[in-house]
Amino acid sequence: MYGEDSGPGFGVYGACSAGWAGFFDGHVKVTGSVFKAGGSFKIDHPLDPENKYLYHSFVESPDMKNIYDGIAMLDESGEAWVKLPDRFEALNRDFRYQLTCIGGFAPVYIAEEISGNRFKIAGGKPGMKVSWQVTGIRYDPYAEAHRIPVEENKPPEERGTYLTSHRVRQARDIEAGLSKESSLI
Repeated sequence: MYGEDSGPGFGVYGACSAGWAGFFDGHVKVTGSVFKAGGSFKIDHPLDPENKYLYHSFVESPDMKNIYDGIAMLDESGEAWVKLPDRFEALNRDFRYQLTCIGGFAPVYIAEEISGNRFKIAGGKPGMKVSWQVTGIRYDPYAEAHRIPVEENKPPEERGTYLTSHRVRQARDIEAGLSKESSLI
């Protein structure tokens, strides 16, 4: 199947009232953004794969945010260097840190911020485990050129319509969706 549209319509459009509008068995590549009302994965449940499914939702942010985490073991000085992937600083900026002691309390802190793809934790007890999380905002060339707007006004022709249906608005949504879809087909 191949579709192409150089105008404001759709290259490929699928609709199905009772099943799946699209089904892919294999890898899917998207060059651009994916716009959706929700997201999740569905797998066979790891404890009862023959009888149950397990669902999880995505963690999302208004930023193009990457999350890295791990466990650091503090040395005899109550410190630890955390090594991040070599690509970390080439991909991320605006770092945020979270630290949580495991098995006890200590006033742990970031002694040295990220530099050379590593950072230093201090303030703990020798041998203590510290759970850490670092986030960074993508700043690779694609991310810099394609920031996602957090909020935007709907164009005049979409005002009064909704992307997702709620019971109170369902009839109006369906009517608006059908009229918009029929004008695009």
